[in-house]
Amino acid sequence: MKSRLGERVARSVLLPSCARRPPPGPWAMAAPENHSAGGLEVVATARPSVFLLRAWDELVDRTPGTDVTQLSAWARLRGLAGFSALHVLARRDGELVGGAQILTRRLPLIGSIGYLAYGPIIAPGADSYAEIRRALAGALTTLGRRRLRILFVQPPEGAGDVSAELLESGFRASTAGIAPAGSIRVDLTDDLAVIKGRFGRKLKSWPSRWSARGVTVRAGDERDLPLLVELMGRTAEQQGYTPLPYYYVETLYRELAATEHAALFVGEVDGVPVAADLVTRCGDMLRGRLTGFDRSGDASKLSVPAAIRWEIIQWGKARGYRWLDFGGLRPATLDALLGSGEPPPEGWLPVDQPKLTFGGTAFRYPRAVELISPAPLRMGYDLAWRSAAGRRLIEQARALLRGNRPDRGRANRPGCADGSTVT
Repeated sequence: MKSRLGERVARSVLLPSCARRPPPGPWAMAAPENHSAGGLEVVATARPSVFLLRAWDELVDRTPGTDVTQLSAWARLRGLAGFSALHVLARRDGELVGGAQILTRRLPLIGSIGYLAYGPIIAPGADSYAEIRRALAGALTTLGRRRLRILFVQPPEGAGDVSAELLESGFRASTAGIAPAGSIRVDLTDDLAVIKGRFGRKLKSWPSRWSARGVTVRAGDERDLPLLVELMGRTAEQQGYTPLPYYYVETLYRELAATEHAALFVGEVDGVPVAADLVTRCGDMLRGRLTGFDRSGDASKLSVPAAIRWEIIQWGKARGYRWLDFGGLRPATLDALLGSGEPPPEGWLPVDQPKLTFGGTAFRYPRAVELISPAPLRMGYDLAWRSAAGRRLIEQARALLRGNRPDRGRANRPGCADGSTVT
């Protein structure tokens, strides 16, 4: 009975949207007390209009700190893995001023769960920022209690006040590790000589040597996708995780490259391709997403992946991007960088070490939060962390959310060769 009632409530709140304003109904969620006076309205819909999706994508693309995971193209991509998008949209007098794209999926024995990556977002320069933030926090809290059994939220960089607002609204700090705790990035507004001057000792001399050693980097396109997937598979075999399937990588590239939100680079030695990187583009940020490298032969001694990233730095700077984000660091590496800055006694983790050689700046994202309801489910979730079997189930769910398939007997690392996530 309770389950059927929950389904009726869920259906009742998923109202279709129109071009300018949502129809009145139980899911038109008002901002706190100033809703009428301020003209701010917040709605949640699983079926936004084409007009709203276009406006949403434009907002995402001009908001610093966001990511392609908030674009409607990403929702179409994640549909291949069984996810559906639920949009929370804040509008004032018909203008979109903030919102969130939540990816949802139904899991056996649990019900519907949702994950919000790099959101919610608020339009740059929007009036009444605090009011919009409170309204979005209230909408996410309502969603987490009425529509979803579990809702994970990773706010974008610089949105620590959003985390605080959600914590006050009933969320709690999340230890699930659904998203990277932080990352490392290079400021592309610096002069190229300054950027190169921060390279590690071994890397610093390579830019002047690659050409003489036969190393070149070229722009790739859809014809290079089989190569990228093959190289990702070789890296996956070496590092012990399950690579993404070809159809997924193909769809990722097709959806994002069509709107210039992805770019592919191929590194070659004497004309033979041995490495490839796919980066995503959103706002002022380039972010490493997928990478692969064939370490056999002499290529392993020529730092070809570094040659690709040096090319990406120059390419991004020439096009006016502010940052190149290398795509996530392991918690131990991040803690060391933001603490003493010195490597641990056993050295940097091999998966993180290549990212550190570029002399970037490490940073931590705002605290991830979660809302789990009802109480029995929350208690069961907490108890699961106390047993090996429960932790395995949580790991499998986390792998599912990240986009990779758990590989029993291996390290079950995230599904990207460079340690970034496909969220």
